[in-house]
Amino acid sequence: MSLKLMTYLVVGATFALYLYIAFKARASTTGEFYVAGKGVHPVLNGMATGADWMSAASFISMAGLIAFKGYDASVYLMGFSGGYCLLAMLLAPYLRKYGKFTVPEFIGDRYYSNFARVVAVICLIVASLTYVIGQMKGVGVAFSRFLELPYEVGLGVGMVIVFFYAVMGGMKGVTYTQVAQYCVMIFAYTVPVVFISLQLTGNPIPQLGMGAQMTGDDMFLLDKLDQTLVDLGFNEFTAQKGNTLNIFLFTLSLMIGTAGLPHVITRFFTVPKVRDARSSVGWSLVFIAILYTTAPAVGAMARLNLMETIHPTSGANAGEWLKYDERPQWFKNWEKTGLLTFEDKNKDGLIQYVGAKNKEFENEMVKVDRDIMVLANPEIAKLPNWVIALVAAGGIAAALSTAAGLLLAISSSISHDLLKGIVMPNMSDKSELLAGRIAMAGAILVAGVLGLNPPGFAAQVVALAFGLAASSIFPALMMGVFAKRVNNIGAVCGMLVGLGSTLVYIFWFKGWFFIPGTAMAADNASNWLFGIGPSSFGAIGALLNFTVALAVSSITKAPPEHIQHLVEDIRVPMGAGSAVEH
Repeated sequence: MSLKLMTYLVVGATFALYLYIAFKARASTTGEFYVAGKGVHPVLNGMATGADWMSAASFISMAGLIAFKGYDASVYLMGFSGGYCLLAMLLAPYLRKYGKFTVPEFIGDRYYSNFARVVAVICLIVASLTYVIGQMKGVGVAFSRFLELPYEVGLGVGMVIVFFYAVMGGMKGVTYTQVAQYCVMIFAYTVPVVFISLQLTGNPIPQLGMGAQMTGDDMFLLDKLDQTLVDLGFNEFTAQKGNTLNIFLFTLSLMIGTAGLPHVITRFFTVPKVRDARSSVGWSLVFIAILYTTAPAVGAMARLNLMETIHPTSGANAGEWLKYDERPQWFKNWEKTGLLTFEDKNKDGLIQYVGAKNKEFENEMVKVDRDIMVLANPEIAKLPNWVIALVAAGGIAAALSTAAGLLLAISSSISHDLLKGIVMPNMSDKSELLAGRIAMAGAILVAGVLGLNPPGFAAQVVALAFGLAASSIFPALMMGVFAKRVNNIGAVCGMLVGLGSTLVYIFWFKGWFFIPGTAMAADNASNWLFGIGPSSFGAIGALLNFTVALAVSSITKAPPEHIQHLVEDIRVPMGAGSAVEH
């Protein structure tokens, strides 16, 4: 069976499963639409959270960045997983105990201000829409290759699929759909790398295979990769290349951004009890760890296979460049997408793929999109077609699952927080449900249009979203739970300063508008302030948020007494004192 037909069958079968689950679990009330009726089992919620969390950035892009950045890309692993620990300890149980539908609703109540609620909605929409752009990039990449569609068409197909199962099912349908998507994506991620680890090292456990000795070679895999890269003029895979301050701030930004992502926090409103919220986080970490501990092996093995294809170090063609006319089929397939581009600069018919340190040749692989590496890896390793098709289904599942969660967060903030909470407080549940679905349809359309020209690779775009959440939402939530002296004026000023400063920094260096005399190149580190990249600035924005909120609150009127009691009650364990479960 051809790869194209196999891919259509596997991807089509998974789509049919998602739509069936969404139809069977469709929401009929606002409670089911926003928080799945608060009746999801912690284990299932952990799987759904894992799918919600492991987006296209985790499935498609993270291992690709590891493949090309090596050690420096470990910040994604530390930031994403470390942030979940912060979320488990500092926010999830307290917000679940408070028992509201959305993050802006909590902020509006805690800071006794509709204006604070509106500002929180703006912060949520900005961060979530940026995040969705990254998911749309992943959908477009997956469809463009495996279904042999143009990137734009693939993105449109993904938008339609998300529209049907997210708009119809709401949080209830999305939750159970995400359980299925987790199973698809984790199977799709681990099966190919098990095969590849066996090929390269004879060890079926990729986490161990990455540090094992190569089959038929006396070198260890990482040593082999380091030597291959250095010989061709690249930096060592295992060496630190980046600015230490920037790496630290980037990791911190990802961590606190994780704890401030509204679509993830909302997942902990879907369980029956406060205790279940903690349990859900634990299960989520287990399910997420399966992928995150595998990602470094995927990245290292993919990069080694790519280099060995173009410039083998063993066999009959050892030390020779690959002839362009003899390039393998996977190379031709990805050339069609425009995500892999070769230019024969010296007209010798050979593919020279070299780093900047190699002065003998000029690099002729002028474009190798990082986001193709996980999807191309099974093809490069010559695995069976069913494995390649499975990876395509997994990559699409990862992008769609997170996109659905983000769109629900945007929808609920517009329909529940803006319309129901402020503009039309007497709106009926039926009207609110309709408004939520209309808002989601609009959000899908906007995200799709923005996804046509994303400002970077999927993981890089997601990192920007994390920075926006870190600088705006996380401080407001933390101070809302642990700082009873912070008032509404302080919180609003803090959120606006945090979000505004981070947006300006991102715009300045990502080049989204023209500022005379500015390099406006995100990859040009020499122009960054103190070596701090746009993706790392969220931590600075969060610090500014905390500083401004605490300073303004200290010179303005303290919150009302009942608000201060509310903050104290949120932190009291269930069954103690005046605490009452919501």
